[in-house]
Amino acid sequence: MREEGGYGAGSIILSFLLGGVVGAGVALLLAPQSGRETRQKIMQMTEDVKGKAMDYVGDVKEKITGSIDKGKEFFDEKKSIITSAIEAGKEAYEREKERLSREENA
Repeated sequence: MREEGGYGAGSIILSFLLGGVVGAGVALLLAPQSGRETRQKIMQMTEDVKGKAMDYVGDVKEKITGSIDKGKEFFDEKKSIITSAIEAGKEAYEREKERLSREENA
């Protein structure tokens, strides 16, 4: 799913999350706190973002897997139809060939 500008929804969401993380990190670094408190907050925020990113990746992976499975089912269905059509064409060809052969001999 591509937007008009060429960016997909996933790219936009990921950019938004990363922008939020960078902004929050800068805010923490500029806040009047001790270095230890700041490091703890950054670590906590990093873990939160990591968890959200893993959830997002999991959701995307599930969607892709589902799409691949649907594509395989579609391919198998169409392959079966085409194979049947080819076999029917071969049978019709053989019948017509036999009919013409009989007419020539008669």
